[in-house]
Amino acid sequence: MKYLLDTHTFLWWCLGAEQLSAHALDTIADGNNEIYFSAASAWELAIKAGKGRLALPEEPRRSIASRIIQHRFLALPGQISHAVRVCDLSPIRANPFDRLLIAQSLMESLPLIMKDADIKKYNLKWVW
Repeated sequence: MKYLLDTHTFLWWCLGAEQLSAHALDTIADGNNEIYFSAASAWELAIKAGKGRLALPEEPRRSIASRIIQHRFLALPGQISHAVRVCDLSPIRANPFDRLLIAQSLMESLPLIMKDADIKKYNLKWVW
């Protein structure tokens, strides 16, 4: 099955944090699953690191790329269609990165691996 990582889920997985649920851990670790990492998440991480709000083990370019390769995640590019799909979403989530991930999840039929249960209000497939 195919899944899309939320930005925090990516960080928690890569940095070995304990915040992941057992179900999220099992889903990401299952070698039969295809796990996608969005360009939207890379953008969010780069912005936060650039502002000093996030400390990564290496500079963002190297840190993100090396972990995508190390964990065999697949890149999900941001498309214009994903960006404009955001205008159809209700304002449950204000975070623009979350909104883009939600649009990608819906358009690409990728369940979103995300801690925030409010995400279910968007009528998408959700894993936690």
